[in-house]
Amino acid sequence: MQQPVRFVALDALRGLAIALMILVNTPGSWSHVYSPLLHAPWHGFTFADIVFPGFLFVVGAAMFYALKHARLDIATVHKILKRSALMFLCGLFLNWFWGQELATLRVMGVLQRIAVCYAVAALLILLLRRANPVPNALKLKLPLLAGAILIGYWLLLQLGTDPYGLEGNIVRQLDLTLFGAAHLYQGFGVAFDPEGILSCLPAVVNVLLGYWIAAGLTERNQQQGFRWLLVVGAILILLALGSSYYCPINKALWTGSYVALSGGLLVWLLALMVWLVDIKGWRAVAEPLRIYGSNPLFIYMLSWLWAVLIGELLVWQDAGQTMSVYQQGFMLLATVLPAKFASLVFALTHVLMFWALSYELYRRKIFIKL
Repeated sequence: MQQPVRFVALDALRGLAIALMILVNTPGSWSHVYSPLLHAPWHGFTFADIVFPGFLFVVGAAMFYALKHARLDIATVHKILKRSALMFLCGLFLNWFWGQELATLRVMGVLQRIAVCYAVAALLILLLRRANPVPNALKLKLPLLAGAILIGYWLLLQLGTDPYGLEGNIVRQLDLTLFGAAHLYQGFGVAFDPEGILSCLPAVVNVLLGYWIAAGLTERNQQQGFRWLLVVGAILILLALGSSYYCPINKALWTGSYVALSGGLLVWLLALMVWLVDIKGWRAVAEPLRIYGSNPLFIYMLSWLWAVLIGELLVWQDAGQTMSVYQQGFMLLATVLPAKFASLVFALTHVLMFWALSYELYRRKIFIKL
């Protein structure tokens, strides 16, 4: 019996996801950022909009291996819910550490969305597996389940007074009802959370896609996997472009067309990495990324805490203005570089700094799992 192929590119993609999250989240100045590294203001798509779905995708890919021999029983459900609750609480801690009072503490966030999507996707997979233990049944049912979720979410969006508008969408209305305006993200000018509880539903599909892709690659060799990824990516992108006439591509609402487009581009990105790493053998490309992905959630949390420390806590007064270590670092770079390039170099410096930390943890065989 032929042994399943382990694609090194999947491990490298996990490291690339965390590197891109730090790159996008840590510019030297938000006033000086190259447009591809900024999220689309509402409808539309930029390079930055692939980053969070990429993290969810690699969560799903890792889930394939973690749940390979798991069964739907009390012990497994307890383990999944415990891990999900821990991630959610870590996300709440990050929001609190940002300086929010309990009265205005944002409930949702990046880690909270990962926690919810991880738990829902894992339980759905185990339920499907128990309902039909035939090996290939799950691979056939997952695309149907993903399609049903996205269609169901599209129908729910139609319940809003303005389905795809900022103020009248059902995602915002539900969050206002559940949490109250004070506990939502305020960056859009009104209380609206781009990681809202209802929009976690389509984000689950990004996790399921990662699981499905990892499962599909195990039954193919490198050349077959590469070609299969190209076809799957093309189908998803065509679905996204076709459905965008009825359902705009929108990250903040996490619409179905956004799920399909980000998923298709991620699958193509994985295909490129399979070609470079697994087919051409460029392991020098993969190894640094594989190391970066060895402690992804811990490194993400640490990068967040570091940005708050140097941006919000290490501050002083200079000629009546508040300065921080964060600002000072950017200003020093901006004295010798154009502002946008200085902002990019500042972010890249943080990417390299946290890679060095990842390498040290990896070298010492320290793996911190939530």
